[in-house]
Amino acid sequence: MRRIANSPVTGTTGCNGHHAAWLWAMLLMVGALSTAAKAQEEVIILVGSGSTVPLALYNRWAQEYGRGNPKIQVKYLPIGTSEGIKQISRGSGDFGAGEAQLSAKERSEASLVEIPAALIAIVPIYNLPGVQDLRLSGETLAEIFLGEVKTWNAPQIAKLNPGVSLPDLPIQVVNRPGGKGSNYVFSEFLAKASPKFREAVGVSASPKWPVGVPAERSSDMADKVKSQAGAIGYVELQYAVKSTIPYAAVQNPAGKFVKASAQSITDACQALEAPHWDGFSASLTNAPGAGSFPISSFTWIYLRTKPADHRRAAALGDFLEWIYTEGQRFAAEEGYSDLPTPFLATLRKKAKTVQ
Repeated sequence: MRRIANSPVTGTTGCNGHHAAWLWAMLLMVGALSTAAKAQEEVIILVGSGSTVPLALYNRWAQEYGRGNPKIQVKYLPIGTSEGIKQISRGSGDFGAGEAQLSAKERSEASLVEIPAALIAIVPIYNLPGVQDLRLSGETLAEIFLGEVKTWNAPQIAKLNPGVSLPDLPIQVVNRPGGKGSNYVFSEFLAKASPKFREAVGVSASPKWPVGVPAERSSDMADKVKSQAGAIGYVELQYAVKSTIPYAAVQNPAGKFVKASAQSITDACQALEAPHWDGFSASLTNAPGAGSFPISSFTWIYLRTKPADHRRAAALGDFLEWIYTEGQRFAAEEGYSDLPTPFLATLRKKAKTVQ
Protein backbone atom coordinates (compact mmCIF):
# COMPACT_ATOMS: atom_id res chain seq x y z
CA MET A 1 0.00 0.00 0.00
CA ARG A 2 1.08 3.61 -0.49
CA ARG A 3 3.33 5.15 2.14
CA ILE A 4 1.56 8.42 2.70
CA ALA A 5 4.43 9.89 4.70
CA ASN A 6 6.55 9.87 1.56
CA SER A 7 3.82 11.08 -0.77
CA PRO A 8 3.53 14.73 -1.85
CA VAL A 9 -0.17 15.01 -1.14
CA THR A 10 0.49 17.64 1.51
CA GLY A 11 2.96 19.72 -0.51
CA THR A 12 3.85 20.71 -4.01
CA THR A 13 6.61 18.20 -4.67
CA GLY A 14 6.86 17.56 -8.38
CA CYS A 15 5.36 20.92 -9.30
CA ASN A 16 7.85 23.73 -9.84
CA GLY A 17 6.88 27.39 -9.48
CA HIS A 18 5.82 27.62 -13.10
CA HIS A 19 3.66 24.52 -12.77
CA ALA A 20 2.00 25.81 -9.59
CA ALA A 21 1.32 29.19 -11.18
CA TRP A 22 -0.17 27.46 -14.20
CA LEU A 23 -2.41 25.35 -11.98
CA TRP A 24 -3.83 28.29 -10.07
CA ALA A 25 -4.28 30.26 -13.27
CA MET A 26 -6.27 27.37 -14.69
CA LEU A 27 -8.38 27.07 -11.53
CA LEU A 28 -9.07 30.81 -11.57
CA MET A 29 -10.03 30.57 -15.23
CA VAL A 30 -12.41 27.72 -14.53
CA GLY A 31 -13.85 29.68 -11.61
CA ALA A 32 -14.45 32.62 -13.92
CA LEU A 33 -16.07 30.33 -16.45
CA SER A 34 -18.33 28.92 -13.73
CA THR A 35 -19.40 32.43 -12.68
CA ALA A 36 -20.11 33.44 -16.27
CA ALA A 37 -21.94 30.19 -16.89
CA LYS A 38 -24.16 30.75 -13.86
CA ALA A 39 -25.31 34.01 -15.33
CA GLN A 40 -26.06 32.35 -18.64
CA GLU A 41 -28.68 29.62 -18.35
CA GLU A 42 -27.22 28.20 -15.10
CA VAL A 43 -24.64 26.01 -16.79
CA ILE A 44 -22.70 23.87 -14.30
CA ILE A 45 -19.02 23.34 -15.08
CA LEU A 46 -17.66 20.30 -13.27
CA VAL A 47 -13.93 20.59 -12.59
CA GLY A 48 -11.65 17.57 -12.24
CA SER A 49 -7.88 17.44 -11.83
CA GLY A 50 -5.24 14.77 -11.56
CA SER A 51 -3.16 12.28 -13.51
CA THR A 52 -1.99 12.79 -17.09
CA VAL A 53 -2.41 9.03 -17.66
CA PRO A 54 -6.16 9.20 -18.48
CA LEU A 55 -6.02 12.71 -19.98
CA ALA A 56 -7.09 11.60 -23.45
CA LEU A 57 -10.01 9.66 -21.97
CA TYR A 58 -11.31 12.54 -19.84
CA ASN A 59 -10.97 14.93 -22.77
CA ARG A 60 -13.05 12.61 -24.93
CA TRP A 61 -15.60 12.06 -22.19
CA ALA A 62 -15.91 15.81 -21.61
CA GLN A 63 -16.44 16.42 -25.32
CA GLU A 64 -19.03 13.69 -25.85
CA TYR A 65 -20.91 14.23 -22.58
CA GLY A 66 -21.11 17.98 -23.20
CA ARG A 67 -22.74 17.44 -26.59
CA GLY A 68 -25.69 15.69 -25.04
CA ASN A 69 -25.75 17.70 -21.80
CA PRO A 70 -25.21 21.37 -22.69
CA LYS A 71 -26.08 22.56 -19.16
CA ILE A 72 -23.39 20.38 -17.54
CA GLN A 73 -19.86 20.79 -18.86
CA VAL A 74 -16.67 19.04 -17.70
CA LYS A 75 -13.14 20.48 -17.51
CA TYR A 76 -10.15 18.29 -16.65
CA LEU A 77 -6.76 19.68 -15.53
CA PRO A 78 -3.75 17.30 -15.91
CA ILE A 79 -1.65 18.16 -12.84
CA GLY A 80 -0.56 14.76 -11.50
CA THR A 81 -2.17 12.19 -9.24
CA SER A 82 -0.89 13.50 -5.90
CA GLU A 83 -1.77 17.09 -6.77
CA GLY A 84 -5.24 15.94 -7.85
CA ILE A 85 -5.76 14.22 -4.48
CA LYS A 86 -4.56 17.33 -2.68
CA GLN A 87 -6.97 19.58 -4.58
CA ILE A 88 -10.05 17.43 -3.97
CA SER A 89 -9.00 17.02 -0.31
CA ARG A 90 -8.98 20.81 0.04
CA GLY A 91 -12.40 21.13 -1.55
CA SER A 92 -11.10 22.47 -4.87
CA GLY A 93 -13.00 21.14 -7.87
CA ASP A 94 -15.56 18.39 -8.06
CA PHE A 95 -13.40 15.28 -8.50
CA GLY A 96 -9.83 14.10 -8.65
CA ALA A 97 -8.33 11.38 -10.82
CA GLY A 98 -5.31 9.13 -10.62
CA GLU A 99 -3.74 5.73 -10.20
CA ALA A 100 -2.73 5.78 -6.51
CA GLN A 101 -4.87 4.17 -3.86
CA LEU A 102 -6.07 6.54 -1.17
CA SER A 103 -4.64 6.15 2.30
CA ALA A 104 -6.85 5.47 5.32
CA LYS A 105 -6.09 9.03 6.46
CA GLU A 106 -7.28 10.53 3.18
CA ARG A 107 -10.46 8.49 3.31
CA SER A 108 -11.30 9.45 6.88
CA GLU A 109 -9.97 12.99 7.37
CA ALA A 110 -10.75 14.31 3.89
CA SER A 111 -13.91 12.16 3.49
CA LEU A 112 -12.73 10.79 0.15
CA VAL A 113 -13.49 7.60 -1.72
CA GLU A 114 -12.01 6.18 -4.92
CA ILE A 115 -14.14 4.55 -7.62
CA PRO A 116 -12.62 2.88 -10.69
CA ALA A 117 -13.13 4.93 -13.85
CA ALA A 118 -11.29 2.75 -16.35
CA LEU A 119 -8.70 0.03 -16.74
CA ILE A 120 -5.18 0.98 -17.75
CA ALA A 121 -1.77 -0.63 -18.12
CA ILE A 122 1.69 0.81 -17.59
CA VAL A 123 4.07 -0.63 -20.17
CA PRO A 124 7.89 -0.59 -20.35
CA ILE A 125 8.76 1.29 -23.54
CA TYR A 126 12.20 1.11 -25.10
CA ASN A 127 14.32 2.28 -28.00
CA LEU A 128 16.52 -0.60 -29.07
CA PRO A 129 17.50 -0.55 -32.75
CA GLY A 130 16.72 -3.87 -34.41
CA VAL A 131 14.74 -5.29 -31.47
CA GLN A 132 10.96 -5.21 -31.76
CA ASP A 133 9.95 -8.09 -29.49
CA LEU A 134 11.59 -7.72 -26.11
CA ARG A 135 10.75 -9.76 -23.02
CA LEU A 136 11.37 -8.52 -19.48
CA SER A 137 10.62 -9.79 -15.99
CA GLY A 138 9.70 -7.72 -12.98
CA GLU A 139 12.95 -8.66 -11.28
CA THR A 140 15.04 -7.54 -14.28
CA LEU A 141 13.07 -4.31 -14.64
CA ALA A 142 13.72 -3.63 -10.96
CA GLU A 143 17.44 -4.14 -11.48
CA ILE A 144 17.38 -1.79 -14.47
CA PHE A 145 15.59 0.97 -12.55
CA LEU A 146 17.88 0.45 -9.56
CA GLY A 147 20.83 1.03 -11.88
CA GLU A 148 22.26 -2.46 -11.39
CA VAL A 149 21.76 -3.68 -14.98
CA LYS A 150 23.52 -1.14 -17.15
CA THR A 151 23.73 -2.58 -20.69
CA TRP A 152 21.20 -4.12 -23.03
CA ASN A 153 23.24 -7.28 -23.58
CA ALA A 154 23.55 -7.97 -19.84
CA PRO A 155 23.08 -11.68 -18.91
CA GLN A 156 19.81 -10.97 -17.06
CA ILE A 157 18.21 -9.57 -20.23
CA ALA A 158 19.83 -12.08 -22.60
CA LYS A 159 18.48 -15.00 -20.57
CA LEU A 160 14.92 -13.75 -21.07
CA ASN A 161 15.43 -13.23 -24.82
CA PRO A 162 17.10 -16.33 -26.29
CA GLY A 163 17.95 -15.95 -29.96
CA VAL A 164 17.63 -12.17 -29.89
CA SER A 165 20.68 -10.14 -30.89
CA LEU A 166 20.94 -7.60 -28.09
CA PRO A 167 23.34 -4.70 -28.71
CA ASP A 168 26.15 -3.73 -26.36
CA LEU A 169 24.43 -0.43 -25.71
CA PRO A 170 24.17 1.50 -22.41
CA ILE A 171 20.69 1.54 -20.88
CA GLN A 172 19.40 5.11 -20.56
CA VAL A 173 16.70 5.18 -17.88
CA VAL A 174 13.88 7.72 -18.10
CA ASN A 175 11.52 8.03 -15.13
CA ARG A 176 8.80 10.36 -13.83
CA PRO A 177 9.13 13.08 -11.17
CA GLY A 178 7.17 13.01 -7.93
CA GLY A 179 3.41 12.86 -7.65
CA LYS A 180 2.66 10.73 -10.72
CA GLY A 181 0.17 7.88 -10.88
CA SER A 182 2.30 5.91 -13.31
CA ASN A 183 5.06 5.98 -10.67
CA TYR A 184 2.71 4.43 -8.16
CA VAL A 185 1.58 1.58 -10.41
CA PHE A 186 5.05 0.84 -11.76
CA SER A 187 6.76 0.96 -8.36
CA GLU A 188 4.03 -1.23 -6.86
CA PHE A 189 4.66 -3.87 -9.52
CA LEU A 190 8.45 -3.68 -9.09
CA ALA A 191 8.12 -3.91 -5.30
CA LYS A 192 6.00 -7.05 -5.63
CA ALA A 193 8.47 -8.61 -8.06
CA SER A 194 11.70 -7.64 -6.26
CA PRO A 195 12.32 -7.62 -2.48
CA LYS A 196 15.44 -5.56 -3.19
CA PHE A 197 13.39 -2.86 -4.93
CA ARG A 198 10.77 -2.96 -2.19
CA GLU A 199 13.45 -2.30 0.42
CA ALA A 200 15.40 0.32 -1.54
CA VAL A 201 12.56 2.31 -3.16
CA GLY A 202 9.17 0.97 -2.08
CA VAL A 203 5.73 1.88 -3.39
CA SER A 204 5.06 5.55 -3.96
CA ALA A 205 3.77 8.16 -6.37
CA SER A 206 7.06 9.93 -5.60
CA PRO A 207 9.76 7.25 -5.54
CA LYS A 208 13.37 8.28 -5.06
CA TRP A 209 14.76 6.80 -8.25
CA PRO A 210 18.47 6.05 -7.89
CA VAL A 211 19.15 6.50 -11.63
CA GLY A 212 17.55 8.13 -14.65
CA VAL A 213 16.40 11.46 -16.00
CA PRO A 214 12.85 12.72 -15.43
CA ALA A 215 10.06 13.34 -17.94
CA GLU A 216 7.28 15.58 -16.65
CA ARG A 217 4.28 14.16 -18.54
CA SER A 218 3.41 10.81 -20.07
CA SER A 219 3.74 12.32 -23.54
CA ASP A 220 7.17 13.72 -22.59
CA MET A 221 8.26 10.24 -21.47
CA ALA A 222 7.25 8.72 -24.80
CA ASP A 223 9.05 11.48 -26.72
CA LYS A 224 12.27 11.15 -24.71
CA VAL A 225 12.47 7.39 -25.08
CA LYS A 226 11.63 7.55 -28.77
CA SER A 227 14.40 10.08 -29.43
CA GLN A 228 17.27 8.29 -27.66
CA ALA A 229 18.74 4.92 -28.63
CA GLY A 230 19.13 2.68 -25.59
CA ALA A 231 16.43 4.45 -23.59
CA ILE A 232 13.79 2.74 -21.45
CA GLY A 233 10.80 4.24 -19.67
CA TYR A 234 7.19 3.48 -18.76
CA VAL A 235 3.90 4.98 -19.90
CA GLU A 236 0.23 4.14 -20.10
CA LEU A 237 -0.45 1.79 -23.01
CA GLN A 238 -2.29 4.38 -25.11
CA TYR A 239 0.73 6.72 -25.16
CA ALA A 240 2.94 3.88 -26.43
CA VAL A 241 0.42 2.96 -29.12
CA LYS A 242 -0.09 6.55 -30.28
CA SER A 243 3.67 7.18 -30.30
CA THR A 244 4.29 3.93 -32.23
CA ILE A 245 7.07 3.04 -29.81
CA PRO A 246 7.87 -0.61 -28.92
CA TYR A 247 6.82 -1.90 -25.51
CA ALA A 248 7.98 -5.11 -23.86
CA ALA A 249 6.11 -8.27 -22.96
CA VAL A 250 6.30 -8.69 -19.18
CA GLN A 251 6.44 -11.95 -17.23
CA ASN A 252 3.41 -12.47 -14.99
CA PRO A 253 3.10 -14.63 -11.84
CA ALA A 254 2.08 -17.62 -13.98
CA GLY A 255 5.47 -17.40 -15.72
CA LYS A 256 3.98 -16.21 -19.03
CA PHE A 257 5.34 -13.26 -21.00
CA VAL A 258 2.29 -11.12 -21.79
CA LYS A 259 1.99 -7.94 -23.83
CA ALA A 260 -0.50 -5.34 -22.68
CA SER A 261 -3.73 -5.38 -24.67
CA ALA A 262 -7.39 -4.70 -24.05
CA GLN A 263 -7.92 -8.40 -23.37
CA SER A 264 -4.90 -8.98 -21.09
CA ILE A 265 -5.80 -5.92 -18.97
CA THR A 266 -9.43 -7.03 -18.65
CA ASP A 267 -8.18 -10.52 -17.74
CA ALA A 268 -6.22 -9.02 -14.84
CA CYS A 269 -9.32 -7.22 -13.58
CA GLN A 270 -11.50 -10.30 -13.92
CA ALA A 271 -8.96 -12.49 -12.12
CA LEU A 272 -9.07 -10.30 -9.02
CA GLU A 273 -12.60 -8.88 -9.06
CA ALA A 274 -14.80 -11.86 -9.94
CA PRO A 275 -17.16 -13.04 -8.60
CA HIS A 276 -17.95 -10.26 -6.08
CA TRP A 277 -17.03 -7.18 -8.18
CA ASP A 278 -16.72 -4.89 -5.16
CA GLY A 279 -12.98 -4.24 -4.81
CA PHE A 280 -13.19 -0.57 -5.62
CA SER A 281 -9.67 0.16 -4.34
CA ALA A 282 -8.14 -3.17 -5.36
CA SER A 283 -4.61 -3.42 -6.70
CA LEU A 284 -4.46 -5.20 -10.06
CA THR A 285 -0.68 -5.49 -10.35
CA ASN A 286 0.67 -9.04 -10.56
CA ALA A 287 -2.83 -10.49 -10.97
CA PRO A 288 -3.06 -14.28 -11.26
CA GLY A 289 -3.95 -16.01 -14.52
CA ALA A 290 -1.93 -17.00 -17.56
CA GLY A 291 -3.38 -14.20 -19.71
CA SER A 292 -3.16 -11.34 -17.18
CA PHE A 293 -0.87 -8.42 -17.93
CA PRO A 294 0.98 -7.85 -14.64
CA ILE A 295 1.24 -4.02 -14.66
CA SER A 296 -2.50 -3.40 -14.94
CA SER A 297 -4.39 -0.96 -12.76
CA PHE A 298 -7.55 0.98 -12.29
CA THR A 299 -7.45 4.69 -12.88
CA TRP A 300 -9.71 6.05 -10.16
CA ILE A 301 -12.05 8.97 -9.71
CA TYR A 302 -11.58 10.50 -6.24
CA LEU A 303 -14.83 11.81 -4.79
CA ARG A 304 -15.92 13.54 -1.60
CA THR A 305 -18.39 11.45 0.38
CA LYS A 306 -19.90 14.58 1.95
CA PRO A 307 -20.46 17.05 -0.90
CA ALA A 308 -21.23 20.60 0.22
CA ASP A 309 -23.21 21.60 -2.87
CA HIS A 310 -25.93 19.07 -3.61
CA ARG A 311 -26.79 20.66 -6.96
CA ARG A 312 -23.22 20.14 -8.18
CA ALA A 313 -23.19 16.68 -6.62
CA ALA A 314 -26.30 15.77 -8.62
CA ALA A 315 -24.63 17.00 -11.82
CA LEU A 316 -21.54 14.94 -11.00
CA GLY A 317 -23.78 11.94 -10.37
CA ASP A 318 -25.29 12.37 -13.81
CA PHE A 319 -21.81 12.46 -15.36
CA LEU A 320 -20.78 9.30 -13.48
CA GLU A 321 -23.93 7.48 -14.58
CA TRP A 322 -23.09 8.44 -18.17
CA ILE A 323 -19.46 7.25 -17.76
CA TYR A 324 -20.61 3.81 -16.65
CA THR A 325 -23.17 3.46 -19.43
CA GLU A 326 -22.86 5.36 -22.71
CA GLY A 327 -19.38 6.64 -21.88
CA GLN A 328 -17.94 3.12 -22.04
CA ARG A 329 -18.36 3.18 -25.81
CA PHE A 330 -16.04 6.17 -26.11
CA ALA A 331 -13.53 4.59 -23.73
CA ALA A 332 -13.37 1.62 -26.08
CA GLU A 333 -12.95 3.93 -29.08
CA GLU A 334 -9.98 5.54 -27.32
CA GLY A 335 -8.41 2.09 -26.94
CA TYR A 336 -9.16 1.46 -23.27
CA SER A 337 -10.06 -1.98 -21.95
CA ASP A 338 -13.65 -2.84 -21.19
CA LEU A 339 -14.78 -2.77 -17.58
CA PRO A 340 -16.60 -6.10 -17.17
CA THR A 341 -20.39 -5.78 -17.30
CA PRO A 342 -21.02 -7.08 -13.73
CA PHE A 343 -18.49 -4.57 -12.42
CA LEU A 344 -20.19 -1.67 -14.22
CA ALA A 345 -23.46 -2.49 -12.49
CA THR A 346 -21.71 -2.42 -9.10
CA LEU A 347 -19.93 0.84 -9.92
CA ARG A 348 -23.20 2.55 -10.84
CA LYS A 349 -24.64 1.60 -7.45
CA LYS A 350 -21.52 2.79 -5.63
CA ALA A 351 -21.52 6.13 -7.46
CA LYS A 352 -25.06 6.83 -6.28
CA THR A 353 -24.01 6.54 -2.64
CA VAL A 354 -21.69 9.56 -2.81
CA GLN A 355 -24.09 12.06 -4.38
